[in-house]
Amino acid sequence: MKKNNIKDFSALEKSLNFSFKNKDLLIQAFCHRSYLNENPDFYLSHNERLEFLGDAVLELITTDYLFRNYPDKPEGEMTGWRASLVNANILSDTAKEIGFGNFLLLSSGEEKEKGKARKYILSDTFEAFIGSLYLDQGYEVAKNFIEKNLIDRKLSEIIEKKLFKDPKSLFQEKAQEIVAITPIYQVLEESGPDHMKFFIVGVFLGDELVAKGDGSSKHEAELRAAGEALKVKDW
Repeated sequence: MKKNNIKDFSALEKSLNFSFKNKDLLIQAFCHRSYLNENPDFYLSHNERLEFLGDAVLELITTDYLFRNYPDKPEGEMTGWRASLVNANILSDTAKEIGFGNFLLLSSGEEKEKGKARKYILSDTFEAFIGSLYLDQGYEVAKNFIEKNLIDRKLSEIIEKKLFKDPKSLFQEKAQEIVAITPIYQVLEESGPDHMKFFIVGVFLGDELVAKGDGSSKHEAELRAAGEALKVKDW
């Protein structure tokens, strides 16, 4: 496949105020494995090796930032903040906000997928971009990008809204504090074969069904139910 058949990444460079020395590194960061299934003659590989590198760079830079800027915070609390900063939801939201979704190289099938799968693709692409930026521009440029586009955007909200706590922990904390009741989770529906189960779980405060959540495991469904319950109760 010829290079001129792909998207115009110069627009992304302009919006981010970068000029990659190796343009192929930038393009590869956005190349999903599915794209190569439909375009086997494409001249670049998929982005998974860059994602592997970017994940490590991202963790180092966020760890360094928290260590230097919060000298009085214990390791456990900073670990929670870091985990929230680099989780798939935050990374995919950040990638979407800075326009990465317009440059993904995907199969026609993946192009149509707008749900959970797209979220993980965006998250992985963000990490791959960090890897390519680190290789092309160096540590300091990668550090500045992460601080500006991720940490400065998201950390204060994570701390203020206690997003570093998982929804189950937060809902239990709020329920005990506000109504003095410990939430109970109950499987309402279960379907699918053993290797592909699907659960719908309800979270109760006493006899009150507050919210439902679904997922491919009971734990995932419980987390979603707790997240919905926090919205329902406006906690």
